[in-house]
Amino acid sequence: MDEYLNTGLSIKDVNEPQFVIKEDLDKILIIDDARDNRALLSELLMPEYKVLLAKDGVQGLNLACKHSPDLILLDVIMPGINGYQVIKSLKSDESTMDIPVIFISSKISTEDEKIGLDLGAVDYITKPFHPPIVQARVRNHLLGQRHKNLLEQLALVDSLTEVYNRRFYELDIRKVWSACNRNDTELSIAMIDIDFFKSYNDDYGHLSGDNALRLVASHIKKQLKRPHDVIARYGGEEFAIILPNTNAESARNLLSNICRSVENLQVEHDSSSISHYLTISVGGASTIPSRDADHESFLKVVDEHLYQAKAQGRNKVCWKESRE
Repeated sequence: MDEYLNTGLSIKDVNEPQFVIKEDLDKILIIDDARDNRALLSELLMPEYKVLLAKDGVQGLNLACKHSPDLILLDVIMPGINGYQVIKSLKSDESTMDIPVIFISSKISTEDEKIGLDLGAVDYITKPFHPPIVQARVRNHLLGQRHKNLLEQLALVDSLTEVYNRRFYELDIRKVWSACNRNDTELSIAMIDIDFFKSYNDDYGHLSGDNALRLVASHIKKQLKRPHDVIARYGGEEFAIILPNTNAESARNLLSNICRSVENLQVEHDSSSISHYLTISVGGASTIPSRDADHESFLKVVDEHLYQAKAQGRNKVCWKESRE
């Protein structure tokens, strides 16, 4: 496999110098059928970036899905599927549609450039390319993407609890659902509701209610150990949990521990009919997403189990395992 992540290993068709790699380097995927172009571009970019190489469109799409690069340099004319077909596939997939693409091509007409930009490319560099131009454009696009991502992150965080908000949940679940469907892996989703929160606000005041929301959100977030596990404030006192690659047993055990640990925080709630302390109810479900199902329908199953947890006395977890 003509794949390379510049970790100091060598590959057959590129004789690169070895570099010390930092974990926070941006990743660039180069998709080009010409060995010389791959070698030249990787030599230009490896001192500052992690570089992955693909020798055709199919391999490039696989690497894009697997590694989620920060930028793709894409040749237009390639055997099999060409660059235009590659970018159409990238833009049609939830997991890769936001990756910026720069076309690199010997096709130099303005019409060719227009086609590439209309398909969603952020830039177009013609061959033979000038190394300083490639370096400058790559640097500028990555810097711009970093600023854009920062602004988007700020817009996706709930200002009160400082966990993700509902908008982030709705964006993330589409990508995760698509990835789990593609990889045939299990996905677990949970909805959490703070029990009798209205009466808590009535008894202790809204400032105390805000403090309780922050505490519960922060506590739950700390229990999610993996980087792709997500908690988002769904609305009011309700939170959504996304657990990719997690089966029903693991998810249920995790949420059961969270349920018990929230009560163990011992936040006084004298008007609760089930405990002297603040508690939560949890509904969840696990599935391996299929092409015939959608995450909106699956969320209804999760909501039904949250309702069951409340109907059965609250401060508990109700979970369903199913294949959609």
